Amino acid sequence: MHRLISSGGQVETFSQKEQEILSQFCTSTTSDVFCLMNLPEAVKGALFSRYSRSSKSLRRVLLDEFIQNPESGFDAIVGEMKSRGESQIVATRKAEEFYDRVLVGYGDDSVAELGGAHLAAENISMLAVKFMQDSRIGISPLEKSTRYVYFDQKEGGKYRCLREERIMASRFADEYVRACDALFGAYASLIPKLAKIEEEKNPRATDASERAYAAAIRAKVCDLLRGILPASALTNAGFFGNGRAFEYLLAKMYASPLAETRALAASSQQELAKVIPSFVKRANDKYGKEMQEYFKATRASVLSLAAKHATEAQQDSSHATLVDFDADAEEKVIAAIMFPLLRCDYAGAQSIARRMQPSEREAIIKAYIGSRANRRQKPGRAFESTFYTFCVTGNFGMYRDLHRHRILTQERQLLTTRHGFDMPQELVDAGFGKQVEEALAPADALFRAMEKEMPHEAQYVVPLGYRMRWYMKMNLREAYHFCELRSMRQGHPDYRKVAQDMHALLQKTHPLLASGMKFVDNESYALERLEAEKKIDKKLAQLGQRKN
Repeated sequence: MHRLISSGGQVETFSQKEQEILSQFCTSTTSDVFCLMNLPEAVKGALFSRYSRSSKSLRRVLLDEFIQNPESGFDAIVGEMKSRGESQIVATRKAEEFYDRVLVGYGDDSVAELGGAHLAAENISMLAVKFMQDSRIGISPLEKSTRYVYFDQKEGGKYRCLREERIMASRFADEYVRACDALFGAYASLIPKLAKIEEEKNPRATDASERAYAAAIRAKVCDLLRGILPASALTNAGFFGNGRAFEYLLAKMYASPLAETRALAASSQQELAKVIPSFVKRANDKYGKEMQEYFKATRASVLSLAAKHATEAQQDSSHATLVDFDADAEEKVIAAIMFPLLRCDYAGAQSIARRMQPSEREAIIKAYIGSRANRRQKPGRAFESTFYTFCVTGNFGMYRDLHRHRILTQERQLLTTRHGFDMPQELVDAGFGKQVEEALAPADALFRAMEKEMPHEAQYVVPLGYRMRWYMKMNLREAYHFCELRSMRQGHPDYRKVAQDMHALLQKTHPLLASGMKFVDNESYALERLEAEKKIDKKLAQLGQRKN
């Protein structure tokens, strides 16, 4: 057996035979950062999906649940690819000269969008994951969920958090470790206690299987406790993207003020170069370094100017506020509806919209919305012609969920403890409020001590339950998607509240345009995930019937 100790501290154990198997499908069997290869796209997608809900590493999931699981059909799926004779790395090396000729011959960066890769990044902090997920175009991320996986494991007797190099070289090192240990200790100790309380409060009904009930209880416990985890908690993430998007992401990562993100850029580029080398090589060459300097210079210049207007952060208990919208939103939407149906120019369509009577406006907008049967039936692109900007104050755990929305603009402030902590009422009712507050106190004190000296690194000690600010600018079509999806019963209570607030604001501001939002759920529930888990049971039963 070979014990492979990764740079992130997690210990993996693979036999020689397992390493030989994994080397056919992973660019590295030792590094925390690696790419998948020689796998069909469907297998990669399924693997990454399973990975996000497992405490195992990607390679262990691949071995245990795909390669060595006789029911997965892995050999039959991948066998055809093996018979082609060449490994992906060899084939990629042969193809690199061809790709270079295409790039030189056409000089079109979009060629890099035709090649893609699956990148896995393991044992990285939750803060670093957010930086990588900021790249919303061309990259699809998936992260290990704090809702389905407990983060109470230890490696070598230590909780799994990033011991950030600049912090550990500073006078804050010992206090940082103690603060993180206190947070993880409280989180781990409350898991069994809270699970027992939730089981007593919500006994299993006869129509819920043991699997569905256990999953719902686990999700509830995770939801209530995730706010205690620090942003330094180590997690795993998967990214699928095209070469152009990865190149731009790498350049931004190299320019990051955080050492962890810069190191992650180097290891990511090293592995991506094994599968899409021509597409990512400019991220750190002459042109890439110029891009990095551009990012650094503009950040420094804007920061120095903004510093003149800096104010002390005050605690903010709001959820979502509507700070900007189009006063003529109805006219804009109607013009966009009419334009493709007429032969006038766009100005003519706007003129028609302005002249319409209120009853005519209502008729055409309701006709465009139609009789929606479910939330996936959304109004068309005319609803993309008007925009809304919300300022949101919510905890970092909530932000991590909402950050995944891609068809909108989001920008966040640095993490802080100055807006207060979202304490779940269930923890207070169960008598754990004081214990949680005692665990939070060292982190709060340390953050305030570190904030001015190292503002970016100070974020690592901030627990997920502390509130932060960010803005979200979205068009009306995205607002339909966002409010209906994020208010669904199985959603986390924190972000359901934000979606519900946004819906109420839209209804008040533009009642006609918001009238088609039929699938916003404003109710509250005890075990949010239970009904969704019951549906999974039905699907599993159907799959079992098909197999038989």
